[in-house]
Amino acid sequence: MNAYRRFRYSHAMADWVDQLRGGFVVFDGPDGSGKSTQFRRFMEHVESSGVPVCQVREPGGTPIGERIRDVLLDPEHDGMDLRCEMLLYMASRAQLVAHRIAPAQDAGELVLADRFISSTLAYQGAAGGIPVADILRVGQIALGKYWPDLVVVFDVDEQTAAARLSPLLDRMEQKGADYHRLVRQGFLDQAQSDPQRYLVIDARGDADEVFDELCDAIARRFAESGDHS
Repeated sequence: MNAYRRFRYSHAMADWVDQLRGGFVVFDGPDGSGKSTQFRRFMEHVESSGVPVCQVREPGGTPIGERIRDVLLDPEHDGMDLRCEMLLYMASRAQLVAHRIAPAQDAGELVLADRFISSTLAYQGAAGGIPVADILRVGQIALGKYWPDLVVVFDVDEQTAAARLSPLLDRMEQKGADYHRLVRQGFLDQAQSDPQRYLVIDARGDADEVFDELCDAIARRFAESGDHS
C-alpha cells in the first residue's frame, strides 16, 4: 500500500473503528479465496487502532473444537454422513460460542471469526443438500443469540481458487469441482438474500488489492449504516 493509501486508511479507520467494539464479524468464502490472509491483516489493522479483538477459527477455536476439527478434516473419514458432518460443525460451534464468543462480546471485544454458520449453509446446505431451514434450526440451538453482525464473503472463481490451494488437500477441499462450484454459489445466494448482513469482496486480485477493497467496502458500509448492525 503506498503512502497516500496508508494515510487515507489511517483516517478512515478512525471514523468507524470504535463501532467495531462488541461487534461480531465473520470472514468466509470458498476454499482458496484468500480469506485467512485477509483475516490476519484485518485483525492486525484493527488491533493497532486500539480495538480489542477475540479471533476464532472454525471448526476449532477451543480444545474440544480442535479435536472435532481433526475428525472433520481428516481425509481418512471420507465415509462421513452429511448430517453427521453438519452436526459436528455445529457441536464445535456451540463450544466456541459458550467458551470464546459469548465472553468476548460480553466484555465489549470485537469477535472476528474465520468461518461460521455461513460456511455450513454453503457447504452442507447449498452443496450438500441439507435444507436451509434444518441448518438454521440446529444453528439456533448452537448459537443462541450470538449471530454475526456482518459476514464478509471473499468471492473467487474456481481456477484462481484451485491455484491457491495446497497440494495436500484436507477432506473438505478434496470434494471436487462440482461441489465447490455449488459452495461458491451458496455464499453468493446468502449475500443476495441478506444484503444488510453480508458484504461480497472480489478476491481475485493480489493480497494488497483485496485488502484495499475490503477496507473501502467496510468503511462505506459503516458510513451508510452508522453502526455494525
